[in-house]
Amino acid sequence: MTILEKLQRIQLELKAPKNQYNSFGKYKYRSAEDILEGIKPFEEKYKVLFKISDTLQEVAGKVFVHSEAKVIDLEVTDRESSISSTAQAIIDFDAKGMQMPQRTGAASSYSKKYSLGNLLLLDDTKDADASNTHGKSKPSLKLGSPEYKKVKEALAGGKFTIAQVKTKYVVSAEIEKSLTIK
Repeated sequence: MTILEKLQRIQLELKAPKNQYNSFGKYKYRSAEDILEGIKPFEEKYKVLFKISDTLQEVAGKVFVHSEAKVIDLEVTDRESSISSTAQAIIDFDAKGMQMPQRTGAASSYSKKYSLGNLLLLDDTKDADASNTHGKSKPSLKLGSPEYKKVKEALAGGKFTIAQVKTKYVVSAEIEKSLTIK
């Protein structure tokens, strides 16, 4: 089996559920550690090794972590047979409540997560349960309704964006246009 075939099987078999919960943003997510835990059994099964490396880079005065996730075929001994994917994350030096090592570590974790996700074809959309309406559809926003008037006032006052309104209501193009006209 080639490295491409091994990676394809791992991509098809891997289950990396979003078991972490962000209570502030109210969404589920998976961490780099969750992904790494999920791929460990495949290393022995398919005789591969996963390797992740980080480097710090600077472009246009911005410092970021560049991560590479690589899967290496251990059955090929005369040369390296591998496939890799990369991702980057800018280090936020202004993050409140974090020391410098924590800021770098957060960017590193984020970059690793995305390089692994790219290699393993993991999506980063919300879980089906988070977006499932369980048979309940969003109400349509109707011109002149009490809800419409409240939304119009909230938008004018800067309390909400049109994107936030669309998460709660079905908004037609005509209604959206009328809401955004000052």
